Amino acid sequence: MLPFDSVLFLCVANSARSQMAEGLAREVFGETVRVQSAGSAPSRVNPFAIQAMAEIDIDLSTHFSTSVDDVEPESVDLVITLCAEEVCPAFLGSAQRLHWPLQDPDRKGEALSDAERLHHFRVIRDQLRSRLEVLAADKHARAGRLADP
Repeated sequence: MLPFDSVLFLCVANSARSQMAEGLAREVFGETVRVQSAGSAPSRVNPFAIQAMAEIDIDLSTHFSTSVDDVEPESVDLVITLCAEEVCPAFLGSAQRLHWPLQDPDRKGEALSDAERLHHFRVIRDQLRSRLEVLAADKHARAGRLADP
């Protein structure tokens, strides 16, 4: 993978996975990477995503869903799609791409208690954190190799 200074997380509604990924990436990368998220059919940030992230002191309460159509392709070096069974949004531009097929934690078609639903959000949150930590370590290692003469 080439170096990147900006990342865009994409899913369908920009309500859960991509919002959690954005919040986590801001924590993992800090100011070194410009982070944004969007969706092909934006809705609202899921309250369970807000709650799961609040448990680890990341505040999504002021986040809002954004359409992929509102993202300038030139502003993105890396696109990470987060769709599993649903069709992922298309993103025009020459950005590098990764696909992390993570199931929608909302499980809209299933009759779940709030506790069960929140559990699914926690699982996805933790999977995203693990993947982002690996990505950050790889980015850091590559930057070190590029800096060495």
